[in-house]
Amino acid sequence: MAHICESKMIIFLLLLVSPSYGFLDGLYCGLENCYEILGVTRDASKGEITKGYRRLARKWHPDMAAKSSEEKKKEHTEMFQKIANAYEILKDDEQRTDYNYMLDNPDEHLANYYRYYRRYAPKVDIRIVIAVSLTIISVIQYWGSWNNYQTAINYLCKEPKYRIQAIGIAKAEGLISGKKDRKDKRTKEEIRNDEEEIIKKVIEEKMDIRGGYSKPNIKDVLWIQLILSPYYLVQYMIWWCRWVWKFWICREEYGEEEKLYLIRKYLKASRSQWEASPVLFPLAKEDDIDEYMRKQLWIKTKFDTWKTEREEEMKAKLAESARYKSFRRYMKKGGPGQMTFGPE
Repeated sequence: MAHICESKMIIFLLLLVSPSYGFLDGLYCGLENCYEILGVTRDASKGEITKGYRRLARKWHPDMAAKSSEEKKKEHTEMFQKIANAYEILKDDEQRTDYNYMLDNPDEHLANYYRYYRRYAPKVDIRIVIAVSLTIISVIQYWGSWNNYQTAINYLCKEPKYRIQAIGIAKAEGLISGKKDRKDKRTKEEIRNDEEEIIKKVIEEKMDIRGGYSKPNIKDVLWIQLILSPYYLVQYMIWWCRWVWKFWICREEYGEEEKLYLIRKYLKASRSQWEASPVLFPLAKEDDIDEYMRKQLWIKTKFDTWKTEREEEMKAKLAESARYKSFRRYMKKGGPGQMTFGPE
């Protein structure tokens, strides 16, 4: 008997909730049905919706309660606003479509909120959006390149080898004096800061830093690249036609520039990686260009043989490495997904 009473109570509550099911407070007509407010069906035409609005507007217009009590005036005002809002929604085809979508898909709350509020978002020309996006990307790109360049300069200023060279150049040019002038009233800290600035300036002027740490150029930012893209395209077509004519048709021998290009292509290295200053990567001795040229790696067969040999050497070194052996044991036991219990 108790279970039957509980079932009846649940059914009763569902009946109470069902009229407002699918409606969201603050969207369209709130927890009420726009069609029911105007007294029309969902299949009503625009003309029927307009007739329903005018009929109700005459009945509930605030002027109709001008001589009534304040409570009556308030009721007319609220009802008239509700009727006007329902009419504004249903007379517009796009809004009516979105509203019908909400009635048919009451569970898609996020989609319904999006469809409702997108109408009130400011209409912006897509060209302005693209231009602003490109500008932001270009600024970030240039700022990142400048940070990389400053990182490289600061590294060279601290590296003893290049710092000593820079100090020698500064002294030879008279930028730094070995002795303190009596007339110089600067403090030791000020003198040290000035010398650091001079050393940094000498390194910037004398040191050729290439690749990803090179000095940023305005031509490398996205905006300028897009503007100059037709020019680059024409240059590439000319270069390609020249390559085909010289080396495919006329069968000429490759020059040094062409050999280095083929080696870089086989290595799958970008221009910035290829031109990266060995100053910043002192351990990359095995990638020396002289070795590439000596082993004639611009020839594909020789490059493949050299690459295979390097891979075998690397495997042998890894096999002898204690850390690599520990890593292999770790992977055999399950790797990152393994579950362990206990203090380990």
